[in-house]
Amino acid sequence: MPSAALLGQSLLSGIFVGALYGLLGLGLSLAWGLLGQINLAHFALAVLGAYLTYQLALAGLDPFVTLAVILPAFFVLGVALHWLFARFAVSLFNSLLVTFGLTVIIEAGIQFVWSADFVRLESPYSQVRYRLGVFYIPLPELLTLIFAVVLALALWALLRYTDFGKALRAAAEDPAIAQAFGINARALALVLSGLSAALAGVAGLCIALSYTLAPSQIYAWIGVVFAVVMLGGLGSALGPLIAGIVIGVSEAITMALTAPSWAPLVSFSLLIALLILRPERI
Repeated sequence: MPSAALLGQSLLSGIFVGALYGLLGLGLSLAWGLLGQINLAHFALAVLGAYLTYQLALAGLDPFVTLAVILPAFFVLGVALHWLFARFAVSLFNSLLVTFGLTVIIEAGIQFVWSADFVRLESPYSQVRYRLGVFYIPLPELLTLIFAVVLALALWALLRYTDFGKALRAAAEDPAIAQAFGINARALALVLSGLSAALAGVAGLCIALSYTLAPSQIYAWIGVVFAVVMLGGLGSALGPLIAGIVIGVSEAITMALTAPSWAPLVSFSLLIALLILRPERI
């Protein structure tokens, strides 16, 4: 049996990686649940955001200042993508195929610009660790948790308490009736798609601060984040964060007690259990 200190550190690591899962799943959940789009390109945008953070940091910008460049650019990309989907009436299944093709294009573009070699962002934040008793808390992972919690709570409040959020939910439930009551569902969808893409940019910053980058990393997140989104609930703001932390902690404890090769089984076992016990959630 591992020591209590190792289990405690594994628990912390699971919370931090689970927060990143939730942050990656947040934009995907909103686009899937409220816009009817399965946007695989969300993962490619997150990795592209990580590379842009790396490049702009090399040019002398603080990694957090790069968000001032990346977020508006990604917002525009998200708006343009949804405009194309709406213009050509892309269905839910076709959105999966189209965005997979876009993912491959973005991966090829990343390889063309930065090559397929591994790169690592060296920032003032990467070496900072806080000690809490026998535990160590890396600053980049702590910042990822803060970003995930703040953004999830902010979007939950936006969807629940503002006219914008209520209009979004109404348009998702019945676009025709919502438009009959004066709601501009098309404009709301464009804004939400832009927000989802901007969330991918924030996740990209967190990835750049904590991980070594490679173009193929795009596909490493897809399976587990899909499980997070479906476990957390489509269109939910808080659900992906909660599900991500549950999966992250489960994976970390599994690795501490058994072997790392068992960790990927956790998320899909939970997903299969949900499909069997509560199929109405999907």
